[in-house]
Amino acid sequence: MASNETLVTKAFSFIFVLAFFSLAVISPGRAQTSPPDGAYLLKTSGESSDATLFPALKRQPLVAYSAALVPPQAGAASAADAWHITVAPYLWFPGMHGTATGPNGRGLSFRASPGDLLSNFRFGLMGGVEVSHKRLVITGDLLWVRLEDDKAVPFPGLLATSATMKATEFFLTPKLGLRVVNEEKIKVDALAGIRYWHLGENLTFNPSTLGLNFDGSQNFVDPLVGGRIGVFLSPKVVLNVLGDVGGWDTGSHLEYQWASTLGYRVKARWALHAGYRYLYIDKKANRGVAFNSTMSGVMFGVTMDLK
Repeated sequence: MASNETLVTKAFSFIFVLAFFSLAVISPGRAQTSPPDGAYLLKTSGESSDATLFPALKRQPLVAYSAALVPPQAGAASAADAWHITVAPYLWFPGMHGTATGPNGRGLSFRASPGDLLSNFRFGLMGGVEVSHKRLVITGDLLWVRLEDDKAVPFPGLLATSATMKATEFFLTPKLGLRVVNEEKIKVDALAGIRYWHLGENLTFNPSTLGLNFDGSQNFVDPLVGGRIGVFLSPKVVLNVLGDVGGWDTGSHLEYQWASTLGYRVKARWALHAGYRYLYIDKKANRGVAFNSTMSGVMFGVTMDLK
């Protein structure tokens, strides 16, 4: 039978993979073309992996890619001075591998495929938001995932027939940024912020005659710096690349990520995006439990312009 420590370690593994089951990778950009007389101006902008249409000639980007069709010369000044809001729900399907070390100093390697994690998925909420004004960019990313698994206990000496493991992860990543390059074909943002993590683990033996049940949680915050680049390949297509790095022995020793997405404008107010994301974290020991993990996989999402 898997020991209490092994099952707790497995909980950590499941939590971190699904934690990034989503994360709308935020990366901006937007392009404008010079239309013939009487035509419309098209501009795209976006973060990480979205494309939306905005009614502004020189507006700042919102979450993921955005695109806007506006009559030439129509409200350009007021649109440039306005605040803009975009939301981007998404899904991330990563695989995961890494190691975990328990209070006794002994380690355990783990590996899970996207299918393994999906089979234990019970609830999830994932999405990004961006608010922009001129060169100012404010972004946020939220993920809340719950995993659950039931396994038979093969050792009768524990006086239990099965064990139920529940793992919960919540993280929130607010960032503040400045548009440092604002050309027609390329947009570059510099970003800084934090990532707040909450990890919850619950292990219950059925029946729990020996009192081996476990219920605990961890909370930590990592500072982050990073950036994102949007390159406009055509009026409807934008390539976004982003990355960040942080930790530096605060909540974790080190964490970093990169992502690349391709967005396609479908309607005047929304766009589809798809891409790939990679994230690594080396977590400091908490209550004697430390781990490092690598998560990577494909992601899909949609971006919607609210204002």
